[in-house]
Amino acid sequence: MYEKFASVYDYFVNWSERLSYEIPFILEQLSQLGKDPYQIKVLDAACGTGQHAIALAQAGYQVAGADLFPQMVQLADLNASAADQKIRFKAAGFGSIAAAFPDEQFQAVLCLGNSLPHVKSSNELQAALVDFAKLLAPGGLLLIQQRNFDHIMRGKERHMPPQSHQKGDEEWLFFRFYDFEPSGLIQFNILTLHRKKDQKWQVELNSTTLMPILSEDLMRALNNARFGNIQCFGNLKGDAFDPLTSADLIVLAKRI
Repeated sequence: MYEKFASVYDYFVNWSERLSYEIPFILEQLSQLGKDPYQIKVLDAACGTGQHAIALAQAGYQVAGADLFPQMVQLADLNASAADQKIRFKAAGFGSIAAAFPDEQFQAVLCLGNSLPHVKSSNELQAALVDFAKLLAPGGLLLIQQRNFDHIMRGKERHMPPQSHQKGDEEWLFFRFYDFEPSGLIQFNILTLHRKKDQKWQVELNSTTLMPILSEDLMRALNNARFGNIQCFGNLKGDAFDPLTSADLIVLAKRI
């Protein structure tokens, strides 16, 4: 899906609003790793178009990024260059990121934006977390952000708020919704409507598969991958996690 969707991904997200909300919590966690940001190396896994990585580089951190899709990596490079930030981005997916950064360790690994549920099985989830552990120095921080699938799966919550973007005489509308498959996986759909002024709407549907990772399953997999000191939050404001009501699941864990 994302190889097709990459060209409009930055239209799909209100980055100014999102970063102003998310970055303060992330910086607070990173600050506990040391006083000098430049001495702290951060890896953004599933970095997309690089917006979080760029914000952290602007805050002084040494940042690298990885994404499965070369199209995303290309856009991340362009965005970093436009922001005058030198960031290493590489095309690598979950389970193979450590191999893309051989003999290198980071003080923090981030996996944001509901990226981890793009694994397709418990074995792939475990491989991704083991890969994160390989990337981290002992005591390093793992920060995961995903939707609260305990809540979603209980109520079979299908729809998310629509999003929109305008640029000149062009307009985009994005509608996100889930289809729950008999296998237990989820089909994640993004319906995009695009038009130029006075022209008809063009419609495109892109879909991919998600594995709804429940909080209990994620905790077990983290323990098996040798992570400890696990903390859970319900959002990136630091509110307590409630499996019944929280929109998101935020996990902090340390590599043992």
